[in-house]
Order: sequence, then C-alpha cells, then structure tokens
Amino acid sequence: MQLKSIIPAIILGLSVTACSSVQKVVYRIDVPQGNYLESATVEQVKAGMHAQQVQYLLGTPMLIDPFNNQTWYYVFLQQKAYNAPEQHTFVVNFDQRGIVTDVNLDKPLPDVQKEYINNAIIQGPEAKRASWWKFWE
Repeated sequence: MQLKSIIPAIILGLSVTACSSVQKVVYRIDVPQGNYLESATVEQVKAGMHAQQVQYLLGTPMLIDPFNNQTWYYVFLQQKAYNAPEQHTFVVNFDQRGIVTDVNLDKPLPDVQKEYINNAIIQGPEAKRASWWKFWE
C-alpha cells in the first residue's frame, strides 16, 4: 500500500528535477556597478582641466590613490545577463595645483544608443490633431 503512493512521488520528483538541468532559463538583469562611464563624457576630459570640472563631468571617483592624492580612478563594471562581466578603468592624473596632466582609459567604452533612453514620443506643432470620436484616422 505504501509502495503505491511512493512510486508516483518518486517519478514526479525525478521528472521535475530533470527539467532543472536546462541552463539560462531564469532571467538575469543587466547590472552596472561603479562610475557609469559614457564615451562622450570621457572624451571631454582633457589635459588642462581642473579637478572640479572633472568631478562635474564624471562624478566622484571610485578610488583616490591613498599614496598619491593626484590620481583618481573611475571604475565601471557591467555584467549583461549571463555574459562575463566587463570592466573599464579610467585613470585621471593631476599635478600639484589640481590640473589634469594625463588621462588613460584601459579599453574603449561601448557606444550608448540614445534612442532607447526615453521611449516617449514627442510630436511637434505640425502633428495632426484628430477628434476624440475619430480615433481611427
């Protein structure tokens, strides 16, 4: 009697666990961490800028070198779904007066497509106005 109720439970348990061997079924979000770096803003940082201007463009650095306060590190880590994480490091060196002397980006940043940032449709004054009762036009 007990055997008749255990066998279907075992079969059901084995069939459910057999489906779990399929990989990448669960949705994983894109996870950006650190200083979000865009190629357009990184290109604006040039030698001769002040530290306040760099901080205005890129934000607070992720790390300031503890042995040399004139080196700022901006680190951007992006992991998209099941892909390997991709890290970009942007190093800004200053002189004693706080003016940029050298910038270094370890690898190129991906281009951001601006059309996907805001999905709102903006129509100009030349847009045709339809009546509320003629929605099919």
